[in-house]
Amino acid sequence: MATVGRKDLMSQEGHIQLEGIPHFSVKPHDVTVAATASLSLQCLAHGPPEPVRIIWLQNGGPLNTLQDPVSHSPSTLNITGLNHTSSFSCEAHNSKGVATSASGTVTVVPSQAQKVQVVEVTNSSLHISWEPGFGGVYPVSVCSIQAALSGPDLNTLHNLLIHNQNVNVPPAQHLIPELKPYTFYDVRVACRSSQGASPWTPWVTLRTAEGVPEAAPDNVSGLFNGTDVIASWSKPPGRLNGQILGYRVEYLTANMSQAVMESVQSSELAIPLSSLLDSVSLSVSACTVAGCGPWSPVQSFKQKQPDVSLHQAFSWHWWYVVMGISVSLALIGFILYAIILRQRETCFGKAFYPMRNAGGDFVVRYSAGRTYNRQSNEATLSSLVISDELKQKLQDVMVDSHKLTLGKTLGEGEFGSVLEGLLVHQQTVLKVAVKTMKISICTRTEMEDFLGEAACMKEFDHPNIMRLLGVCLQAAERGGYPSPIVLLPYMKHGDLHSFLLYSRLGDNPLSLPSQMLVKFMTDIARGMEYLSNKRFIHRDLAARNCMLNENMTVCVADFGLSKKIYNGDYYRQGRISKMPVKWIAIESLADRVYTTKSDVWSFGVTTWEIATRGQTPYPGVENSEMYDYLRQGNRLKQPPGCLDIIYFLMFSCWLLSPKDRPGFPSLRCDLEKALEEMPEQEEADDLLYVNMEEPSGSLLGAIGGWEPFGQPHPSYWKNMGNLETIQVHHHNHHDHAERYVLCPQHEAQPYLNDSMDNTQHEAQPYLNDSVDSPQHKAQPYLNDSVDSPRHEAQPYLNDSMDNPQHEAQPYLNDSVDSPQHEAQPYLNDSVDSPQHKAQPYLDDSVDSPQHKAQPYLNDSVDSPQHKAQPYLNDSVDRQPSAQGPALSQ
Repeated sequence: MATVGRKDLMSQEGHIQLEGIPHFSVKPHDVTVAATASLSLQCLAHGPPEPVRIIWLQNGGPLNTLQDPVSHSPSTLNITGLNHTSSFSCEAHNSKGVATSASGTVTVVPSQAQKVQVVEVTNSSLHISWEPGFGGVYPVSVCSIQAALSGPDLNTLHNLLIHNQNVNVPPAQHLIPELKPYTFYDVRVACRSSQGASPWTPWVTLRTAEGVPEAAPDNVSGLFNGTDVIASWSKPPGRLNGQILGYRVEYLTANMSQAVMESVQSSELAIPLSSLLDSVSLSVSACTVAGCGPWSPVQSFKQKQPDVSLHQAFSWHWWYVVMGISVSLALIGFILYAIILRQRETCFGKAFYPMRNAGGDFVVRYSAGRTYNRQSNEATLSSLVISDELKQKLQDVMVDSHKLTLGKTLGEGEFGSVLEGLLVHQQTVLKVAVKTMKISICTRTEMEDFLGEAACMKEFDHPNIMRLLGVCLQAAERGGYPSPIVLLPYMKHGDLHSFLLYSRLGDNPLSLPSQMLVKFMTDIARGMEYLSNKRFIHRDLAARNCMLNENMTVCVADFGLSKKIYNGDYYRQGRISKMPVKWIAIESLADRVYTTKSDVWSFGVTTWEIATRGQTPYPGVENSEMYDYLRQGNRLKQPPGCLDIIYFLMFSCWLLSPKDRPGFPSLRCDLEKALEEMPEQEEADDLLYVNMEEPSGSLLGAIGGWEPFGQPHPSYWKNMGNLETIQVHHHNHHDHAERYVLCPQHEAQPYLNDSMDNTQHEAQPYLNDSVDSPQHKAQPYLNDSVDSPRHEAQPYLNDSMDNPQHEAQPYLNDSVDSPQHEAQPYLNDSVDSPQHKAQPYLDDSVDSPQHKAQPYLNDSVDSPQHKAQPYLNDSVDRQPSAQGPALSQ
């Protein structure tokens, strides 16, 4: 505006625009997100001048260029899959310059935990598990567990919260203790990494198991109706801790010597009276699934005596009636008393008596049984002299002893026994095997070993592994320690070794097809694969330690020597203990070092036991000789009738280097494949055992047969001279109950296989005849690994079956002179033969002074002094000795 003269002159309007670098109205801010979650960040900048372009920066590095569509302001950055904490900022560009916003930090915390569930429920605890959320590059190290009483409103959480604890993970499990029985609780979990905590999971509602009622039934009363007393009561006051299933009533009348206990489902019981003036004392306890609660105070009821007129006339008619009734009642009472005495089978009585329904399953019948002392001291883990660590492991497997009823004894040993039992479990009755120990003669170490085996089995859950049902304590008597009891599944067919042995040698032999034997091997391989995956070493795998259930499924058992490997792949035995030498790997014999591959060695010996149907491995070899015997390269021979592929798997388990042996997954796959390729199982014939011809080939030489390449030349049989028939007789010797005698047969005795009459050869059987005799094709073998149909009880010359009294070779023809065969050499030569001073010793029980190179009879192992020494009746011609004739001549 200007003034000219007296006039103001106004110019036209002009516009001035200020330009500079951009400024921000929206910029990134701090935010917390779960790992891999999606989020969006915004950045808005203005000019002038326009346009303004945005470049996003993550931890100082650019994420886009000015040409990208995301660079237009306002800009939105979408982020997915972020797994680590980062800082984000943006740069605004225009023609005047660049402006940078403040940084916003995106903190990555673990995602929400998943699958919160209960693992095990008791009446006082909840064992829960969960899957921690993904924490990105930051591992989840701690999880918080909160538990509260269930209610309609959890906003007042600080009042309802009963458990709030942080636990380290893994494992993602936690035991919430000290809870009330049969009560609903809400549980939630949140996990934390170094960056922060995840969101809480939704509340999960769980309920504890039932417990026993806290109080006894109330209002116990009795009503006389002439012949009975109707006892009635009401439910216990206070917390029931479960559903009342019934009541136990213990009563005693005046004419009873001891109290009777009955179980009823209603709240009343009719108690019969023996006379009109009888009295009754009773006590009641309420029962749930968990057991029975406290007993009510003893109540006594007595009927008032009716008034009788003193002037009433005496009547002989009523006297006779009273006498008859009294005699009848006395007789009935005596019979009932005898029945009650008969039914006293356990110390606690039979409150739940097992019966079977039409389907064969157990049902529960409530019946009278023997009473027990309710004042006895309760047996707990704290009263045992074992380590605190072992007590902690057994805490969650303890079973109330009142739920267990003991039955007959299944087996008994030096330090314990196994009994049949019935266990009340979740409204059903299970048939179990009860393993006990004789606490009076066992040391603390033996008790810890006994319970340590149970703690070891607690971790197993596999159809081919014996599982633990529970542990309970039998109350101590006279101030002693309580006796621990281990509860195991009942195995109908017992241990596998006895089953195989009795199937071959029992009173009623069974025909076990090859398919079933291979299935047994496969079951054991599956169980051992499970153990090896859990890093357990069994150390005592054998057929005797495998159990057979009613479905003919094998379960690996007896974990008394098993060890869990925490560091490394081996376990070195510290203290000296008895070990099964013939099942132990060669490196374990030398250094007492055990690995999974040493279990593979034992598995090979166990499969050999199955293939031979219970024979003892390495017969004739002492335990002290086993290491040298194996170092010389000797191994178990292929059993007759065993498939080549099965023996190949056995032999691969006995390779000298543990690294060369297969693992249990490989063995399991190969056995399953072999089982699939076998033909379907056929029905067993009436003939259970037949003599089989030995297979030819390089794998000959099973126990009791010829060594490989050891078949005799035909000329050998031509030069043998006359043969003689012998019989095997049982010899009742006061020192050796399992001793046998070889005696010649009568002249009219038929040949052992009666294939032809031989006047020159008196049917002498071939000792260890593993090849076909040219004259007797069907000749049975004296040491035949297949049972002869005519000689089912024939003992094996080299003791290939178990002898309970003589693990080593039984003496044949021992110390008894044969009346018909004075020149008969003495087998095992316990006395000097007058005609055969140089007679070699059979089975080489002592060193013969004149025959140092005398071979072993049925020598299934190599003689340590004569590697190439032939067997009796061997594949080379034996010439008569200068000192005496050969045995077979």
